[in-house]
Order: sequence, then C-alpha cells, then structure tokens
Amino acid sequence: MTMHDNRGNPETAASRRTVERFDSALELLHGYYGNPLGAIDQALAEDPDFVLGHCFRATLMMLSGEGAALPLLRESVEAGERLTGSCNDRERCHIAAARAWLDGDFERSVRLYGSILSDYPRDGLALQVAHVGDFFLGQSGMLRDRVAAALPSWDASVPGYGFVLGMHAFGLEEMGEYARAEDTGRRALALNPRDPWATHAVAHVLEMQGRQPEGIRWLEDSAGDWAPDNGFAYHNWWHLALQYLDLGDHPRVLGLYDESVRPSESNVVLQMIDASALLWRLYLRGVPVGERWRPLAQTWATRIDEGHYAFNDVHAMMAFVAGGCQPEAERLLANLERRKEGGGTDAMMTREVGIPLCRALRAYGCGDFATCVRLLLPLRYIAKRSGGSHAQRDVIHLTLVEAALRAGMAPLTEALADERVNLKPSSPVNWTFLARARTLQVNRRGADDASAKATQAQNAALAAWHPPARVAA
Repeated sequence: MTMHDNRGNPETAASRRTVERFDSALELLHGYYGNPLGAIDQALAEDPDFVLGHCFRATLMMLSGEGAALPLLRESVEAGERLTGSCNDRERCHIAAARAWLDGDFERSVRLYGSILSDYPRDGLALQVAHVGDFFLGQSGMLRDRVAAALPSWDASVPGYGFVLGMHAFGLEEMGEYARAEDTGRRALALNPRDPWATHAVAHVLEMQGRQPEGIRWLEDSAGDWAPDNGFAYHNWWHLALQYLDLGDHPRVLGLYDESVRPSESNVVLQMIDASALLWRLYLRGVPVGERWRPLAQTWATRIDEGHYAFNDVHAMMAFVAGGCQPEAERLLANLERRKEGGGTDAMMTREVGIPLCRALRAYGCGDFATCVRLLLPLRYIAKRSGGSHAQRDVIHLTLVEAALRAGMAPLTEALADERVNLKPSSPVNWTFLARARTLQVNRRGADDASAKATQAQNAALAAWHPPARVAA
C-alpha cells in the first residue's frame, strides 16, 4: 500500500513500521553513523517486497566506491526490478538509476537520481546519492547547484534539513565560495552538531584558505561530536592531519595516521585512499614513515583486479610505488590498459586521467622526474574528471612541483610555486617551494626572501595556535 515517509515522499510498503525503519536508516546514512545497512535489512526482513528498501541497500553498495560491492549491488537491483510492477514511479526511477550504476554508466545514474529530485526535491536518498555521485564524477558545479535547486523545498521543519545545508556548504566550498560555504556549514551544525559532512565542509574552507590554527581547533574541539561511531571520521581526521602537515608537525601527522586515519589494516577503500594520500605527501617531503607503506600496499594488492573506479587505482599506485611493490604496479597498469578499451564512465576516467597519472607516479618513484612532469602538466586541468575534491587532487600539484624541482626545471618550478603562494600565502610549504625554486634559478636574494616568508608564515600560525588538550582518536 502507498504510505509517505517523514518528508512527504510516497513509498510502497506493507506497514507504517517499514516506513519508519526506512526513515531511521536514512538518518544514519545522512550522518554516516551506526549501521544503516543493518537498519534497512531489518525493514526488508519484515517486508521483503519493500522496494525502496532494496533501492536503499543498492545505494549503500554504490557509495562504498568498491568494485567488491558489485555482487551485492546486483542482488539489490535485481530484487527491486522484480517488484517494478507493484511500485510507484519514484521507486521505479530509483531502480533505474541504480541499474545504470551497476552497468557502469555512473554519469547516467547520477542524471537519473537528479531527475527524481525534479519531482521529489525532498527525496533525501536521491539527493545524497546524487551529491556523492557528483563528487565521484568531479562535477563541482553540480555539488553546489543540485542541492541549491532542492533547498527551497526544505526548511527547519523538515527532518534532515541540516544535512542538506551541509551538502550545500560542501558544494559552495568546491566552487570557491568560501565565505558562503563557511556560513552555511556553521548554520547546518547549529541545527545538528553531529553532522560530519558539514564539519567536513568547514574544514575544507579552512584548509583551502590556509587557516591552519583554526582548522586544528575546529576539528579537535568538535571531535566529540563527529568522531564516535562514525563511518566518515577517518576522513575528518585526515583533514586534521593536513593542517598539521602544513605546519611541518610530522610526528603529529604520523600519530594521526596510526591512531585515526588507519588504526587497523582495514580493507575499506575510502579509508585506504586517505591513508595513501597522507603517506604520499610525506613521501614527497622525504619524511621516513617506517613500515607503514608495506601493509597498506599489501591490502591494495588484494583489490588490483576490481577494476571499478580510476580514482581508487591512483591511490593504489601510490602505495605500490612508495612501498617498492614493482610487480603490483606493473599488474595494475596492465589492468588499466585493458579497462581503457571498455565502455562506461570508468573507462573514460582510466583513459584520460588514471593511466597517465599512474604512469607519472611510477616515473617519480623510479627517479625519472622529467617524465613525471611531462605526464602531470596536462593533467592539472582535467584531473577532476576522475573525481575527488580540490584538497584531494592537490596531491597531483604537489607531486608536479616536487618532480620539477628534482628535475632541475627552474623556471617551471618557480611559476608553479608562485601559483601556490598566490592561492595560499599563509602556507609555509608554498613559500618553501618558492625558496627552493629560486635557489635553482641562482636567485639568492629571492630565495632568502621566500625562506624568510616561510618562517614568518609558520611563526604566525604557531603564534595563533594554542594547542588544546589532545583528543582521544
């Protein structure tokens, strides 16, 4: 029979209890808390024909970003398809969108979820999947605009309104609207302090603007809200590590890696991505990380053949290169060469970004810095096609600058360093890049000036930062 969820959307369900279980599961999904899969499985155990329950389960598999989840995704999609004769148009659109993802057409899938929002702007499930899908596709403008189009249908009286504000805050940040993003994120948190995505959106603003002391205080002071029992916490800890990294506090960065970013040898891909990205930044700086690369590379090696999402493969390659796993690196590249000939969104990502970026990382690891630079230069402006945020994709520019320095490409390095200083003049790292570049140019006075500004930036940040009591990770 037709019922309505707590946002007024029609659902085909056997009982009000089923709908209430869906509402509870969706709340968990929005906040990345607890076990939304277990919650929706309870609803399906009581009502096996609850079609939106199968759709919800499918989205969990999609949002994992893992090829290993495809069998479970197929199971849920096919269960939903068997029920299309007895469900409503909204539910049929959800099934079609999940089917497109299963078939490898991520772009069409996200468009279909977007079409649901045109008719049902309060469909929180469609909105969250489309939002994360836009992130996977690197569609920065849609991260902002898709949520903005739905927002007029929401207000504080609608359950989940704060989560929608948090999504909008992140989209605003990715489009460089930092003041609006910060204000919107703080508004979201005033409604729900435990919203990790809104916390994350403000953390992005503080990272992009080089406000390191504020970024550290922001995340550490609020960790009691967003960290416990949260499936997204590792990523916010990663953002905290980036702030410490910019201040050169490498011991604290490694401590956060061990305590919070990768506290166990988890095979959760999204966590492994952050682990690789953090260690690679230390690798570029020549910071010893002990034996941390080896177990991470071994875990990535178990996923080489998944062939699902090029963004994942790039981070696997970081682990193989820095961990000295040459056979695994070669095997991954061979897989990518095969995948680029296929259809679907991943084949495009693999051709345009995945293969050249993985080859550049391998060249860097082999000491062929000139080849690394040649491969990375054209990727700077198209890398978003493989997904991720500006903060995540910055690792490409960091690798490019370091490779150019090591290749002795003085004019190019100075230009790249000037770019970074212009974007974030409060970053000691960026001024250090410029000092090294000017040293290559035999510009002693310019190098000394840049070094002095690096010291000033670090001293200013340290003076503004009064270390709070350490938060248990």
